[in-house]
Amino acid sequence: MTSLPGRLYALAAALVVFFLAWAVVAARPWASTKAAARDPQLVALAQREQRLRTEASMVQKIVAGRFSDYRRRFAAYKAAMARRQAAIAAARSAPVAAAAPAYSGGGGGVRVMTLPPLVVTRTS
Repeated sequence: MTSLPGRLYALAAALVVFFLAWAVVAARPWASTKAAARDPQLVALAQREQRLRTEASMVQKIVAGRFSDYRRRFAAYKAAMARRQAAIAAARSAPVAAAAPAYSGGGGGVRVMTLPPLVVTRTS
């Protein structure tokens, strides 16, 4: 085949055959849906998938309930912590003189004494 039109016809025919074969392979006429539906492994896999989906939805409900409980308890904790911080701030800002005892015994305050060191020497 030395002529250009012959080569073009051959190329066109090869492309048509290639795409036709591609379409046949993509259609998979050899795979029947009845045989796939009756496969016990696929049936067991579908049942397991359904079980796992049900279990996952139950777990999601439990987690959502626990998280809402956590949020409620954490909000109560934050409110209690804010009240405690306010009480601490109020106690710190109160005058120190009000917290001191009203005792003013005669003679003054604290007496400081210095004692000699306690040294025990023993000879053997």
